[in-house]
Amino acid sequence: MKLLVPLMMAFAFLLAPSCQSSSKNDKKSQENDNSQETAKADLPQDLSEYDTAYFASGCFWCVEAIFESVRGVAEVVSGYAGGKEENPTYEAVSYGRTTHAEAVKVYYDKEKVSFQELVQVFFGSHDPTTLNRQGPDRGPQYRSIAFYQNESEKAFIEQYIKALEENKVYDQPIVTEVEPLEKFYKAEEYHQDYEHKNPDNSYIRNVSIPRLNRFKQNFPGYLKEKSGSEPH
Repeated sequence: MKLLVPLMMAFAFLLAPSCQSSSKNDKKSQENDNSQETAKADLPQDLSEYDTAYFASGCFWCVEAIFESVRGVAEVVSGYAGGKEENPTYEAVSYGRTTHAEAVKVYYDKEKVSFQELVQVFFGSHDPTTLNRQGPDRGPQYRSIAFYQNESEKAFIEQYIKALEENKVYDQPIVTEVEPLEKFYKAEEYHQDYEHKNPDNSYIRNVSIPRLNRFKQNFPGYLKEKSGSEPH
């Protein structure tokens, strides 16, 4: 199977706000301001016909928005995975009090996008060589993880990592964990579609939207129709 080798992404967020600090400051106001949107988000949606994939690559606000832009993706849910604790909360995860990472659950139409392509999106939209860090966000809760649900998915992820390393796409070793998906916990409702709901948030403006736009510029063939770059 032909592998698409993604371009190395540059991260220049030394002065940018972090996902954790931004959420701490805005949590109360966002819960109030987005009450109507939250009610809309609670409407039932039948996603049982779609396949699922799970990834962790930094702040889930960014990761959710990236996968939402991909053709064939029906829905993306922000949450927590990769840890041992039951029913984790954002406060516990974001302060490193659990072994979970911020992650996303991707519902996708396999007739329009494959698991293999989603793995390519995953590696092409973050830096898999930074241990326990992504951009301005530091800690194991922001580590890079590609989850698998069967041996076929595991084999492809490992094959793809090997291809990236053999082609010397990155200057440093890839530190992405390849782990079985044990359980995914949906994050609090105000985190869902956070970038879309909060375009004026400082973290969204300075980190999340630029990261999304870099992905769109480098991988236009993966995008949904009318999914051009968002304004900075």
